[in-house]
Amino acid sequence: MSQTYLAFDLGASSGRAVIGRFDGSAVELEEIHRFANGPISVAGGLYWDALRLYDEMLAGLRKCARISGPEPAGIGIDTWGVDFALLDDVDELLGNPHCYRDTRVQGMLEKALSRVSREAIFEQTGLQFLEINTLYQLLSMAQKKPQRLRMASTFLMMPDLFNFWLTGRKVCEFSNATTTQFYNPRTGAWATDLLDRLGIPADMLPEIVPPGTPLGPLRPEIAADAGIRSTHVIAPACHDTGSAVAAVPFSDADAAYISSGTWALLGAELQAPAVTPAALRHNFTNEGGVCGTYRFLKNITGLWIVQECRRIWENQGHAFSFAELVRLAEAAPALTSFVDPDHSDFLEPGDMPSRIRTYCRRTGQNEPATEGAVIRCALESLALKCRCVLEDLESVLDRRLHTIHVVGGGIRNALLNRFTADATGRPVVAGPAEATALGNILMQVYARGEIDSLAGIREVVRNSTEIVTFEPDGGDAWEDAYARFRQLLNVGTNVH
Repeated sequence: MSQTYLAFDLGASSGRAVIGRFDGSAVELEEIHRFANGPISVAGGLYWDALRLYDEMLAGLRKCARISGPEPAGIGIDTWGVDFALLDDVDELLGNPHCYRDTRVQGMLEKALSRVSREAIFEQTGLQFLEINTLYQLLSMAQKKPQRLRMASTFLMMPDLFNFWLTGRKVCEFSNATTTQFYNPRTGAWATDLLDRLGIPADMLPEIVPPGTPLGPLRPEIAADAGIRSTHVIAPACHDTGSAVAAVPFSDADAAYISSGTWALLGAELQAPAVTPAALRHNFTNEGGVCGTYRFLKNITGLWIVQECRRIWENQGHAFSFAELVRLAEAAPALTSFVDPDHSDFLEPGDMPSRIRTYCRRTGQNEPATEGAVIRCALESLALKCRCVLEDLESVLDRRLHTIHVVGGGIRNALLNRFTADATGRPVVAGPAEATALGNILMQVYARGEIDSLAGIREVVRNSTEIVTFEPDGGDAWEDAYARFRQLLNVGTNVH
């Protein structure tokens, strides 16, 4: 008989509840509930509606009981990283959690580096320097809202908050804790010395637990309301990329991965963190993985730009599906104009089509005139940026990575897969699309002892999903485009 597991997978634009039925060799997934997510602008701040998201999760629990019966074998939650909630001394929420795109972080990275050197921060954390990191969000609070921090008794990352509301247990799961830039991979504990030097209280930080930790049963009132009994909430890799990478069907150690969605996370899986001068120089990050691994990677702005273009056009009365945008892009002229996806122009929500045209104009390129040309510019630029990061990754690791595995919802964009293969000159192995939900569920299966290794998890992944390979066919045109793109990165950094 198959066992049923429930995964809650919350991303920056949507959330869903997914049932996974495991028969001992493969997992069959069924999405049973989907709901919108996104930052909400209030009085100049950008927030997540945590209570509504929690209510949607309760709705997912009720649907799970109706569809698959009252006794799922496990329940697991994953979300995006870096964002957090604070609780007071009676466990009440101290305000809505901020979104990492909130402007409160502006200037905080520079302020931190004025107190603690870049080398010292990296030595203690091994993490990529991004202004959105939890460290700089907390530094902003210490500077602007110190009374809020003084009131805080407990710090919880977003999935940990939902786990607490479901079970009553207050812990931080390892893979998400490592996205804060105040977890020390050398000591396996919070980097309290760093926090002290920045004036951020550390006594609010809870215990860190590894992926695959059973957290406890549902609170009785939640179980009764949902019609669920005899199940435990299990911490998978609670960072969505951690769950996604758990489901990468590696067959070669010399392979890279891209977790493709709003962000494109490009990296390699290591058995130990690489806290080295080369990693610091190239701004790579060491984030926690499953089964003792580390995700050595760099964040690249992924399909966020395309998502924002689509939203803006819809607000203007031109509603396009993602499939329609891809068709328009495919018909547009090739390799004409590029942008740096990671430029600060594209970080915050707003009129992306205008920002792309402005960036192209001020860097001496042709402005993309049509919707298709705008999207093609964004997709080709993302593929070329992936090549830049891949080359840096190989330089830091001192080995060639022969294949790129791409997982996550972005693999449904076959045009982007083809561009990535052409830009990098490497085969792109696409699948699974549902890597995050699949990795979440398989870590629950692992926690219950039904799979005994990471290799076993990946064997189940290969049994459960279709894998498609895109062979490179870029030729001289993409080599010329890459040379222009590298030059553009230097110019774009200095032009305002």
